[in-house]
Amino acid sequence: MNDVGSSRYSSMQEAELEVLAVAAIREHRHLIAADEAVYEEWTRASADPSVSAAVLKSLQDEYAARQKKSEAQQEELSEIIDALGFVPDVPLDGED
Repeated sequence: MNDVGSSRYSSMQEAELEVLAVAAIREHRHLIAADEAVYEEWTRASADPSVSAAVLKSLQDEYAARQKKSEAQQEELSEIIDALGFVPDVPLDGED
């Protein structure tokens, strides 16, 4: 965990942090959904003997790259929430 006092977000006002947190939570949800879609495609392709090794490798590489991006985004989200001090309520898409 990051020390809240050293966070790049520690000097921001609560209202600004809350807007950032909501946006980061929504982005995280979208990244997870996209990651799941790539994973499902990779899983389906792995079970299909007609899919080439190159295609499987490409899907695997894409999934790994997405996981790294999601991890970095989750760390940023954690830092924002640490600075904010709470997790704001964020309705699921279509519920707001």
